[in-house]
Amino acid sequence: EEAVFLRKKITLLRAFSLLIGSMVGSGIFISPKGVLKNSGTVGFSLVVWFACGLLSMFGALCYAELGTRITKSGGHYIYILETLGPLPSFLFLWAEFFAIRPANSAVVSLAFGRYMLEPFFSPCAAPVPAVKLVSLLGYYMVLTLNSWSVTWSARLQTALSIVKLLALALIIVPGMMLLAQGHTENFQDAFDRQSLALDKLPLAFYAGMFAYSGWFQTGFVREELVRPERNIPLAVIVSVITVIVGYMLTNVSYYTVLGTQDVLASPAVAGGGFVQRAFKSLISVVPVLVALSCFGTMNGGIFTFSRTLFVASREGQWPPLFSMIHIRRHTPLPAVMLMFPLVTTMVCIGDIYHLMNFFSFSRWLFIGLATLGLIVHRRRHPELQSPFKVPLFVPVSFTVICLFTVAMSFYSDPVNISIGCTMVLSGFPVYYLIIHRQMSTVSQDFLRTKLSSFFTPLSDYLTHKLQLLLEVVQQEIKTY
Repeated sequence: EEAVFLRKKITLLRAFSLLIGSMVGSGIFISPKGVLKNSGTVGFSLVVWFACGLLSMFGALCYAELGTRITKSGGHYIYILETLGPLPSFLFLWAEFFAIRPANSAVVSLAFGRYMLEPFFSPCAAPVPAVKLVSLLGYYMVLTLNSWSVTWSARLQTALSIVKLLALALIIVPGMMLLAQGHTENFQDAFDRQSLALDKLPLAFYAGMFAYSGWFQTGFVREELVRPERNIPLAVIVSVITVIVGYMLTNVSYYTVLGTQDVLASPAVAGGGFVQRAFKSLISVVPVLVALSCFGTMNGGIFTFSRTLFVASREGQWPPLFSMIHIRRHTPLPAVMLMFPLVTTMVCIGDIYHLMNFFSFSRWLFIGLATLGLIVHRRRHPELQSPFKVPLFVPVSFTVICLFTVAMSFYSDPVNISIGCTMVLSGFPVYYLIIHRQMSTVSQDFLRTKLSSFFTPLSDYLTHKLQLLLEVVQQEIKTY
């Protein structure tokens, strides 16, 4: 009885909550170990945290301009497609679907399961099978909610953003109290150069940037934002500054309460060890708040990535089923459900820190390409008057740092980075066999014809049956 399309339901408050909820998640509770391990000392780790915050602000400002220049949803994917062309955008989509997003979701889910079980098994570690089971249950709950309602997903994100800030406050306050009492022994020799390993610094940055990741989320839902030209820059600037201040104070609190060995020994820094030394009365509260924080990050990740698949399908680089919307719920149901098998697999077989290095290479490669695309777009369209524009040195600096860090990471963790690189390159034959429309030789035309004659009827049949089963149709109103 009414038109089927994605409604504009994301206000400024919801945009701010989406960014806070995506950035403040599992990262600040699991990344301190990775940052400290790869930077060497407390002092250098704090420098890395601040540098990651500054770099995130640069990237967020670039994406804010891209979000006002390019009016489609889709985030990284649509920015690369509109500025650098279809091949790099498809390689991003390929790597994002098969590597970056499922690995990222698995990391956050495992952190959720670990913290949720912390109060029940402290001081012992929770059994790994139990952690993975709870992780999957949490992920499936968020998946169901995003399939059911955009409004309730946004409301949950707003509520959990408040919980996240409360969790940070409960970590910061005891640390600041101890610091004010003169407990500075853990900051002695904070900048000992003998412990600094330059070849490991890219991995320290990956861990830190993982904690800040999420500043780009408004670009994924651009078509659903109310007044995007105003609300994207405003939400981005306020949220990133808030997170930088919160993360710096949280890390100082960690190091005030715990020594470096305690941080390195704990896979969940804000868990039982920290709380026992800070506020024993809160030993069962903080881990649950942290788990809810991770829950919010899962919600934000599903909410935004489903829009990437939705837009890629609409642009013809993904099967048409995933650009369809539920006729009553007005949610991109097929795109939401697609990540289910891959995330389940990675949670069952994965380890947090190996997964983090594995997906970080691909993520920062394509973010660097997206900001490179901003520079290209400016040169190609000087007549375009963007309502928000950053100085040129911001995208140039951010792009150079991203690509340099990606190149350096091959020396730091060659195995995982090579796997990530292979995953990206594996998209080339898929693109040229299926996506690319202009074959240069007769044999290739013959091959494409044969493949098309076999797969197209089968694909149309499956799409029709799934469309009936899921009750989804194509979007009826153009929203960009």
